[in-house]
Amino acid sequence: MGFSDLLDEIGGFGRFQFLHVALLSVPSLLMASQNLLQNFTAGIPEHRCSLPNRTSPAAGPNLSLSPEPPLRAFLPLEGAKLSRCRRYTEAQWHLWAANASRPFGDANGTEAATEPCPDGWTYDRTEFTATIVSEWDLVCTLRPLKQMSQTIYMGGVLTGAIVFGGLSDKFGRRALLIWSYFQLATLGTCTALSPSYIVFCTLRFLTGMAVSGVILNAVSLKMEWIPTKSRTLAGSISSFFFTFGQMLLAGIAYSLRDWRRLQVAVSAPFFLCFLFSWWLSESARWLVLRGQAEQALGALRKVARINGKPEQARKMTQETLESHMHKEIQSSKAIYTVWDLLRTPSLRRISVCLTAVWFSTSFAYYGLAMDLQKFGVSIYLIQVIFGAIDFPAKLITTLSMGYLGRRVTQAACLLLSAATIFANIFVPTDMQAVRTTLAVLGKGLTSSSFTCVYLYTGELYPTVIRQTGLGFGSTMARVGSMAAPAVLMLDEYLPALPGLVYGGAALLAGVFAFFLPETLDAPLPDTIEDVEQKGGRGSAALEVEPELQKNMLAMRQVKPVDEARMGSGVKEVL
Repeated sequence: MGFSDLLDEIGGFGRFQFLHVALLSVPSLLMASQNLLQNFTAGIPEHRCSLPNRTSPAAGPNLSLSPEPPLRAFLPLEGAKLSRCRRYTEAQWHLWAANASRPFGDANGTEAATEPCPDGWTYDRTEFTATIVSEWDLVCTLRPLKQMSQTIYMGGVLTGAIVFGGLSDKFGRRALLIWSYFQLATLGTCTALSPSYIVFCTLRFLTGMAVSGVILNAVSLKMEWIPTKSRTLAGSISSFFFTFGQMLLAGIAYSLRDWRRLQVAVSAPFFLCFLFSWWLSESARWLVLRGQAEQALGALRKVARINGKPEQARKMTQETLESHMHKEIQSSKAIYTVWDLLRTPSLRRISVCLTAVWFSTSFAYYGLAMDLQKFGVSIYLIQVIFGAIDFPAKLITTLSMGYLGRRVTQAACLLLSAATIFANIFVPTDMQAVRTTLAVLGKGLTSSSFTCVYLYTGELYPTVIRQTGLGFGSTMARVGSMAAPAVLMLDEYLPALPGLVYGGAALLAGVFAFFLPETLDAPLPDTIEDVEQKGGRGSAALEVEPELQKNMLAMRQVKPVDEARMGSGVKEVL
């Protein structure tokens, strides 16, 4: 018997689990806002060089008295449009004439001199009242700084995955979740007060760290309190909250078109999450493996009472708990590091495959989701559409995970997303509706892949290194999200190149997914031995190879560190 059997005895997916999943899922409504916020806070409004305040009498009319600025006299053409980044050094009044056909030049036909916008830029305030782009003039030669700010944020998410993933195995899921909520609320709100671009990027980096802390610890707390048969449902419910949050972001951004007000609106509510998170119970699995069986017993009794099983609460003893988790307790006396993800054959195969899946899913997802202005329709509308497609996509994914299994579902999501990305390469640019439809389908499939991989990863890694495994996977995802914007710049050399790269990564990851073991209806593994005994070859326990037995014995003989400092010898964090 294991811990999953104990959860079934105290009510299975009862009242406590329902409240627990709800409280951990509601914040996901705004978690999507943090990752996709840059679409709106760093939106690029229509812009042009500001015109000079006045002209000399010889040059032409007084511009301050002109009802409509004579733009053609000051701005050269770039193709069929007025230049956004250059202005004539001297007004070309003859080009203002209705029959002017030359792109630029003086009356004699010689090329007129131009210069970068010396008086700054004028922005169209229709779509956005204010963004970081219009506030700090991140256009023309400074345009790469817009993408840089998103890369810095994703770097924070990457750092958070490394830092918080390990610390939560040491200090607990609940404690790190509470801190992450507080950090996200405080620094996210303070970002709205940024006086400069550098301060803005610094605060966004720290906010990104907190986002990782929230996601990783919320996933672990949910998974470790949910019985085996309910994990798919619970994971999918949480995913739908995230999906609805994408549509909610569009509504909030449409109502608050100033980036500072929008930043506060999506960050301040996490103060409420910080307050109610104190009610959450620490993972009893983690408490037992940390040598805190008495606290774990108290948490389990509380759960039994809330689930309407008072008799089970009275009957439960520390001996009962330890008998259910004897194997896990023995395994926890070894010290584990991130290298244990690669030390044994089955875990090494799992980690390599998950690295490809996490990286490619995030890589393709953010390649599609972070460039909404290219679709030629309202950015608010396309955000709603991108969010809405996730509902049918994730519903189908949920059913597939429950009936076909995790492995087939994960591989199918990646392979189909690769197919839609590749198909878009061959659609002519003037068929914008078809291109947008394929992009929406691709985004829905990559989002479904995210839904599956979060649940799948938690089921593949054992309890003793589960958080480290989730942190490792999330790290690979953040590497993918940081690389995605850079790939978009390849279209300057070949328009089809970004699609080839995104689609190729998804295709490769879909192949890797087939080498993962199936976890449908299987109990969560608690030790590395559990994973190696199954070895990805089915649910039946197999005999451990002699070399593996020797490795496990050596790990058990590792001298535990001081228990006052480290509990029962839980792994050191790299």
